[in-house]
Amino acid sequence: MKGETMEIVVKPIRDRYLTPRFTRVFGLPCRIRCLLPILFGSIILGIGPALLAWNGTTIPADIQENNEVDAKLLLAELKQIIDQQSSDWNAGKIDGFMDAYWKDERLSFASGGTITRGWQATRDRYHKRYPDAATMGKLTFTQLELESLGPSAALVLGRWRLDRDQPIEGNFSLVWKKIDNRWRIIHDHTSKSE
Repeated sequence: MKGETMEIVVKPIRDRYLTPRFTRVFGLPCRIRCLLPILFGSIILGIGPALLAWNGTTIPADIQENNEVDAKLLLAELKQIIDQQSSDWNAGKIDGFMDAYWKDERLSFASGGTITRGWQATRDRYHKRYPDAATMGKLTFTQLELESLGPSAALVLGRWRLDRDQPIEGNFSLVWKKIDNRWRIIHDHTSKSE
């Protein structure tokens, strides 16, 4: 991909206790209910008035910066795995490409109106659809977007393209989960552009 630029969109991680919430439980907005233990503990320590002045409608700048840094680090980590997948694919190594997927029967892969379940079935599907280097072509991923779903889960959206005699391209969404301290794809939804 010499000379090409890749647009990367990073969305900050949201902190569920600091973002405004309007769901009411026990007559209190969730944002207040979630902060009650901190508030009561602070009053006992004599710093309650300072916390009472903050109504929870904005995220403090230092937390926003940390979340953006975390999101950028996460995207960099997942992008490295995605780049390795592309390299393996372009070298004709489907099994190397599959290393990013969760080796479990609960893995799901949706494409072409069907859902394939399980790592082995997904691997077999790739081998059947792409039996040689000519059908595999050269794979590139672009327009990556990340949405953190918590400390051990993420959603990555993007576009894929296979350059070959008859090029094809489309969109994908990958649900990632950190399993045994490694990021794995647990769900892949890939569609081809018409």
